[in-house]
Amino acid sequence: MLEQNIVMPNNSDTRLCEKTEPAYCTLIIIPTYNEAENIARLLSDLASLYPSSVDILVIDDNSPDGTFEIVATMQEKIKGLSIIKRERKLGLGTAYITGFRYALEKGYGYVIEMDADYSHDPTEVQRFLDAVKEADLVIGSRYMNNTVNVVNWPLGRLILSKMASIYTKFITGLPVDDPTSGFKCFSSKVLRALDLEKINSQGYSFQIEMNFRVWKKGFVLREIPIVFVDRSVGKSKMTKRNIREAIWIVWWLKIKSIVGLL
Repeated sequence: MLEQNIVMPNNSDTRLCEKTEPAYCTLIIIPTYNEAENIARLLSDLASLYPSSVDILVIDDNSPDGTFEIVATMQEKIKGLSIIKRERKLGLGTAYITGFRYALEKGYGYVIEMDADYSHDPTEVQRFLDAVKEADLVIGSRYMNNTVNVVNWPLGRLILSKMASIYTKFITGLPVDDPTSGFKCFSSKVLRALDLEKINSQGYSFQIEMNFRVWKKGFVLREIPIVFVDRSVGKSKMTKRNIREAIWIVWWLKIKSIVGLL
């Protein structure tokens, strides 16, 4: 629960949607675990690219490599940067749920999901903010229009990811070419409409479940093309458990939807 975490807001510049332009109501959520090699550069780039249009929330799962300490130090020079430190490694899904609750509590209008490892290009954030003006959820797609925009992945992982997308679309009917993508922008009205307490999946499954629930609520989903570049430093957080969960979660969502228990 949020009250058990260490929450360090940046009190020097807490905008909290006080501006009138939609871009000033945007929060970028970045979950971290052992991202000391990437996080400082990413935060610096985001602050440079969007000095007054976005706030940033890092959610760190008590990284032993000093990620939290790096972010805490950077709060002194980056306005609108906040950090939540959780007591242990609790997973991607729960990190985003914590971030969503924070965003709703503080009144943000838009929320962006973004990885810490530079697989998601920070220069693309503005495209999401532009696209979300005509949608409720914008998904950065690696596989739009029968293309594959992935760099530096081994062939086996690429095949796994692509097959997961085809499998998910076939079973659920979800009209999304890249349902496992983690580079996304939500309108806050979407997050308010969902029962966040019911979402317990992780990894790939979390992204699938969020997309499916948003779609079933009747919101507008839009995909925009992105180029996904695999991390150059640090280690991937994907596990075999994430893969197994993604296999059965689509059936669970489909059945729940059919019986009206979603």
